[in-house]
Amino acid sequence: MSAPPVRVTIKDVAAAAGVSKGAVSLAFNHKPGVSDATRERIFAAAKKLGWAPNSSARSLSRQSVDTVGLAICRPARLLGLEPFYMEFISGIESVLAERDCSLLLRLVGSLDEEIRLQERWWRERQVGGSILVDFHQDDPRIAPLRQIGLPAVAVGHPSLTGDFPSVWTDDAAAVAEAVRYLAVLGHRRIAHVGGPRGLGHSAIRTTAFERTMSELGLERGPHVETGFSGEDGARATRSLLVSAERPTAILYDNDIMAVAGLGVAAEMGVSVPDDLSLLAWDDSQLCRLTHPTLSAMSHDVHGFGAQVARVLFEVLSGEDVPSRPVATPSLVPRASTASPSRR
Repeated sequence: MSAPPVRVTIKDVAAAAGVSKGAVSLAFNHKPGVSDATRERIFAAAKKLGWAPNSSARSLSRQSVDTVGLAICRPARLLGLEPFYMEFISGIESVLAERDCSLLLRLVGSLDEEIRLQERWWRERQVGGSILVDFHQDDPRIAPLRQIGLPAVAVGHPSLTGDFPSVWTDDAAAVAEAVRYLAVLGHRRIAHVGGPRGLGHSAIRTTAFERTMSELGLERGPHVETGFSGEDGARATRSLLVSAERPTAILYDNDIMAVAGLGVAAEMGVSVPDDLSLLAWDDSQLCRLTHPTLSAMSHDVHGFGAQVARVLFEVLSGEDVPSRPVATPSLVPRASTASPSRR
């Protein structure tokens, strides 16, 4: 497959014309502030580089009604139960509402289906830009969506997202904090219940889990790959609790699986936290309503979604947008974690 064309930005046009990005914007929006000679020089530079302002981007920058796309490769039933995406989408909507824009949300069954959908959205001008989520290693969406010139912001670590501007949380640092916390409590047999390794953030978390266990001189704990449903979490927990080397602590990749794991422990007569400590990813209302309450890795998911939307509008304005991290998830200790010495 040939490499996608290099994306020319307003910054490149400004440099070629020897002016600021603001001057390029004034020229193309036919506003005062640049001389006729400068305007012609800007137009000539843009033509030579093959750059033109995107009409949808200009519409969005004027806060006209328009649409942002978001496709999620998850079953509808699971998405409806997952607090993370509900909070994330509400954060996006909070920014779109300020700009009188709409969100076009679609659930897809595969990444190939998403590629076709995004291409159709962009070809038919149904969206001014898109938010891309759940990146895989060697993600197949990057090249074709870059090739059609889709303005987009990627939610994921830059190692996964190609040259799309990206916004991400430092999952590796958060996993290391969780494992170290459990180790300080005295746990030596720590298990990890995560998503499929092919999913980029799952692979990052799994690698961080294994590396931190090794750095602490602990045997590499069992890692169970699952989906993200309650059924998956329950199944993984049962397999761990019936094993010969039963863990004394389990770290889950989302709150739904952790809540299901808590139920399985009660069903099997395993006391939490006296016999088993549990720690969830993505602190949510679920974690605070269980008994005992679940320790969790917490970050502002609503704020994260809002930041992603703001970065997309920067992309749509023609700016050269750098990728940027947001705050690392932090540990919120609650009743579900305790020292194994309490046994």
